[in-house]
Amino acid sequence: MANITRRTALLGTAALAAMPAFNIPAKAAVPAAGKQAPGFYRYKVGDIEITVVADGVNRFKRPADFVSNAKPEEVQAALAASYMDTDVIENTYTPIVLNTGGKLVLVDTGIGEAGYKQSGGKMGQFLTNLAAAGLDPKDFDTVVISHYHGDHVNGLLRADNSLTFPNAEILVPANEHKFWMDDGEMSRASSERVQGLFKNNRRVFSGEVLKRLRTYERDKEVVPGMLAVGTPGHSPGHTSHVVSSGSAKVYVQADVTHVPYLFARHPDWHAFYDQDAAMAQATRHKVYDMLAAEKMMVQGFHYPFPARAYIEKTATGYHETMVAWNPSI
Repeated sequence: MANITRRTALLGTAALAAMPAFNIPAKAAVPAAGKQAPGFYRYKVGDIEITVVADGVNRFKRPADFVSNAKPEEVQAALAASYMDTDVIENTYTPIVLNTGGKLVLVDTGIGEAGYKQSGGKMGQFLTNLAAAGLDPKDFDTVVISHYHGDHVNGLLRADNSLTFPNAEILVPANEHKFWMDDGEMSRASSERVQGLFKNNRRVFSGEVLKRLRTYERDKEVVPGMLAVGTPGHSPGHTSHVVSSGSAKVYVQADVTHVPYLFARHPDWHAFYDQDAAMAQATRHKVYDMLAAEKMMVQGFHYPFPARAYIEKTATGYHETMVAWNPSI
């Protein structure tokens, strides 16, 4: 073995220092990915596993009447206070899947495959993210619908109008179905938006969908561990659900509010989506008073992904505290 002394080590260091520097070219920059990771998230309520599946986000220029009973500058100020673009509304869509151990249940469907194609992939991402979560539409036993607006029902059909969930029973609120299938109600629809909803619902709830459809009542169990709760106003038969297992509960609110930084923090504001704004306002207060008092977690269809929060009552309304991301289930 060579005997390395301090002198030879120092000489070696000096020799290295005297060597010419080599010009080594830097590696090329790594290309930007240009897309997000798959949007799904899981948590448990007792023995029930819930998978939250992102369906994308609808970004549109804020209409002047987006909140019908507030001044545009008040809405702009609320958006600015939440670090949002004051001229744009960002409306997220977030269906959930329940695995009860005995059934695989979808709650609302998102905008659908046709919406994915029409929006260039910005909306209608549910099926893509469902596959990433390891779930197949053919495996669903039940689809539960909260109300008959397009972002909650259009996903029942694929772009070619075939069934998205071919083996699932479709459960809908009885009074909601009755309203939208009533020819008299359709003839009295005054606004262009509601007329469009009637037309779309007659398209979706026909053929094979209608063959698999069964109505459910408020204040009764829809599937094991899932109670239907009437929350009218946003639509005539709008329905929310309490999912419970053991002592654990989550309130699946559908559209009791839309984006929380506007309509939870300002519960008296009337969104143009609400068909009976005064009733929707009363419902928001009733539900959010309960959530705050009981400290029950809420799963919000239009909350920021993964769309679950706790509610605190404030002097002017309510404030949502989003639940921290948990890397384990």
